Amino acid sequence: MAYEVTFIRGDGTGPEISEATRRVLEATGVDFNWDWQDAGVDVYADEGTPLPDRVIESIRQTKVAIKGPITTPVGSGFRSVNVALRKELDLYSCQRPSKAYEGVKTRFPESNLVIIRENHEDLYAGIEFEMGSKEALELIEDVDKLIGVRMREDSGISIKPISVFGTERIVRSGFEYAKKHRRKKVTLAHKANIMKFSDGLWLKTGTRIAEEEYPEIDFEERIIDNLCNQLVMRPEEYDLIILPNLYGDIVSDLAAGMIGGLGVAPGANIGDEYAVFEAVHGSAPKYAGKNVINPTALMLSGVMMLHHLEEDAAADALENAIADVIREGKNVTYDLKPTRDDPTAVGTSQYADAIIEKLG
Repeated sequence: MAYEVTFIRGDGTGPEISEATRRVLEATGVDFNWDWQDAGVDVYADEGTPLPDRVIESIRQTKVAIKGPITTPVGSGFRSVNVALRKELDLYSCQRPSKAYEGVKTRFPESNLVIIRENHEDLYAGIEFEMGSKEALELIEDVDKLIGVRMREDSGISIKPISVFGTERIVRSGFEYAKKHRRKKVTLAHKANIMKFSDGLWLKTGTRIAEEEYPEIDFEERIIDNLCNQLVMRPEEYDLIILPNLYGDIVSDLAAGMIGGLGVAPGANIGDEYAVFEAVHGSAPKYAGKNVINPTALMLSGVMMLHHLEEDAAADALENAIADVIREGKNVTYDLKPTRDDPTAVGTSQYADAIIEKLG
């Protein structure tokens, strides 16, 4: 049976790493019918939108997508395609494994964490009031009347909503991941000692789900600043961590840094109906077309996709092949060499060739 999967090439170096990823996925022996879709800056220039409706409709049909990196302009242009996909398809669970591979330079070679981040709520919900606006000034007055706290009138204001509904489903998502992937302990991160009605609700709800629905899995809670301290002092104590949106964004990049950087960090955004797998690094447009970019993050996202499709043997085979090539250190891109100016570094496509050879 061939799987119907949407493949979004991305822009910048996206098409190159997407092609390398396509080749290694097909080399596992799993059959795919790819629905190739374009999105990003080039599409924006041609069609007036970086995310045409046809892309969303493709994913609604296939239910599964894999996506190369897409440029998000800073300060102008369009909003993030990644954020738009999450909202349109209700991809509320961001899943970021952070596993160190032998051969990748890191100070934490034993790292093997999973970060589960809630995607829709918290300070990233986009409920903001511009300093000096009519709405901001009215809100300042209302807050003063309601709870007797007077904010300065030159304040910009963001609202931090955390709901029982949103917390329940992201905590369940984290525990279900732990069950499927045999993770032994789940940690719920929060700042409930300070934000008692938002993070406090998160902690209370998450603890209830853990105790009532997943008593067989070891569970603990950690205040977020203490968690960050311990992650770089005793990372071996952590296994899978569930976090609200803002903390999850920060800690997932911290965890990626612990394994050698975003170039080896896969990611997925999962909902009840749809799943999108992606490299979380940028599109590096200045390197486009040069056949030098490391495609590992997108390839490992492909491993996650294979697990999602329940092609676990193929997923394990591909991950092992990637790990073998990295460990041997011969046919790897420049950033996976001990020094970045190593003349023996190979290109993106040659790296994929070496992985395909391992898959045999």
